[in-house]
Amino acid sequence: MADLQDDLRTDAAAAGEFDERTEPYPDEGVVTAESYEPVSDPDDAPMTRARAILAAHPVADGYNGLPWALKRLPWYDLEDGESTVDTDVPRLRSGHVGALFWSLHLPEGLDGDRAVGATLEQLDLAKTVARACEEGLRPACTAGQVADARNRGRVAVLLGPAGAPALGDSLGILRQLHLLGLRVLTLTGVSWASEEGLTRFGEEVVREMNRLGVIADLSGASTQTLRRVLSLSRAPVLCSRSAARSLRPHPANLPDDLLAELGAAKGLCLVPLTAEQTGPTVRDVADHLDHIRAVAGAHCVGLSGTYDSGAAHPQELGDTSCYPRLVAELLRRGWDEPDVALLTWGNVQRVLRGADFTARAAQQRREPSTATISELDG
Repeated sequence: MADLQDDLRTDAAAAGEFDERTEPYPDEGVVTAESYEPVSDPDDAPMTRARAILAAHPVADGYNGLPWALKRLPWYDLEDGESTVDTDVPRLRSGHVGALFWSLHLPEGLDGDRAVGATLEQLDLAKTVARACEEGLRPACTAGQVADARNRGRVAVLLGPAGAPALGDSLGILRQLHLLGLRVLTLTGVSWASEEGLTRFGEEVVREMNRLGVIADLSGASTQTLRRVLSLSRAPVLCSRSAARSLRPHPANLPDDLLAELGAAKGLCLVPLTAEQTGPTVRDVADHLDHIRAVAGAHCVGLSGTYDSGAAHPQELGDTSCYPRLVAELLRRGWDEPDVALLTWGNVQRVLRGADFTARAAQQRREPSTATISELDG
């Protein structure tokens, strides 16, 4: 294992683009955890302190629906500003966003070949948009590439989550989506990850995701699926849009027992900034963050803006420029700067590093799976 860890500490090359390759996307290496140093005086006003902390530890936003939102626009300009959406480069910079996961989720009712095709179309659009905004955005697939984009003054763009129907029940399609840049997959909406939990094929999907470095998203998954993935996955998992069910009884929110299990497994709960799941004010969102930190630990909580997904947002959190307002509220409640740094940046980087490390280790001992759903599930 020591040799493997040494291999992972290679120098990071410049972040590459999402492109079609015949070999796996080159891994930039696992980056070591960033040391934390306070960046502001405790006597500063909360908003001033919030901006100072975010300048050093920007937001890694776990869910953004911009690719699908852009499909309805005949023309847009994300570099200079685009008022018809919640996300553009000026507002990302104003909000101190350093990384963004672009959702590839599809409308209800798409499955089979239609789901595969629609996901490929979204991947193509996302890559086109990222390349067109090269002064503000930078494609990334690994923890090293995310850090490199930030160091170059760009917002790192990662692709995912996509819905499990995008696989078409095929591990070969999973591998091709990974080659095209997919990094997060939501395990819902398919026969092999249902209310009854994972089937044998579903378990093989999780193993192959670990081998590739595709992170499992369990928001909306059944309790049985969530617990089985937690026990099976060697890489950290996340819930891309889940808050505390004890504060707001939304079906995608997690009860305290599952939050505790997620925290014990070093997973990550990304709290959505939506009125439906967290409440109508910035204080309601902060209540969820307080609660999850208390139940699961500071290492388990992160942020999902859920902007451009069609959701209504709490007051004062209407677009991607608004993160300093939320961080200022947390500072007023007594959050210390190290916990804020984990919330905004550190926890997502840890999960990405864990996926990188697990994939490198799994590829040493496991060949690509050739299993099929008919063989394993009948």
